[in-house]
Amino acid sequence: MTKLIIARHGNTFGPDDTPTRIGARTDLPLVESGQTQGEKLGAWLKENEVYPEVVYSSELQRTKQTAEIALKALGYPQPVFPLAIFNEIDYGPDENQAEDQVIARIGEQAIKDWDEKAIVPNGWEFVPDECIQNWKGFAQHIVDDEQDCVMVVTSNGTARFAPHLAGNFEEFANNNKIKLSTGALGILEYKNGAWNVTDWNIRP
Repeated sequence: MTKLIIARHGNTFGPDDTPTRIGARTDLPLVESGQTQGEKLGAWLKENEVYPEVVYSSELQRTKQTAEIALKALGYPQPVFPLAIFNEIDYGPDENQAEDQVIARIGEQAIKDWDEKAIVPNGWEFVPDECIQNWKGFAQHIVDDEQDCVMVVTSNGTARFAPHLAGNFEEFANNNKIKLSTGALGILEYKNGAWNVTDWNIRP
C-alpha cells in the first residue's frame, strides 16, 4: 500500500492584513499563525505515527516553509523537494486581488462553481487536465518506486484536483468540501490497484 498525504500551506495573512487571492505569481511567506499551523501539521503526523519517506512541495516559499516546519515538529528532519507541478494556479487578472474585486469581475456564481465543482473561472491561466495528469503521473511514480508514504505540501487550487486519482471526482465533490483549509490535509491510499480518498480536509 502507498499512502499519499496532501497538505495545504499555512496562513500567509495576519489578522490586520487584507487577504488577497494569491497564486503562482505571488510568493508570500508564512505569517506567525501559518507557522503554528505547520507545527500542528507535524504534531498530527507524529501523533498518528505517519512518517513520510519523501516530502515534496511547490516552488513557492509558503509551501516549503510549511513542509520544513512540519518535519521539524515531527522530529523527522529531511530535505524538502520542490516541484513546479505543485505550484499554485495562476489567477490571471485576479492574481493578488482582494476577494470583493474578484467577485466584482467574475461574479459570485463563478466562485461557487470553483469551490464546489472545480470549474475554472474565465480569465484564470490554468488548464485542469494538465494538473490532473500531473497528479496521475506523480502518483504512478511513487507507486512504481514502491514508496510507503509520501507527503506533498501545495496550495488550494492545485490540491483540489488530487482526488481525481480515485476516478470518482464528481461523487467526491458532491460529498466533500473540495477546498482544503489552510494547514489542513487529505489522505489518499493506493491499495489493490486503485487509489481511494480515505480522509479529506483534516484540520490538525
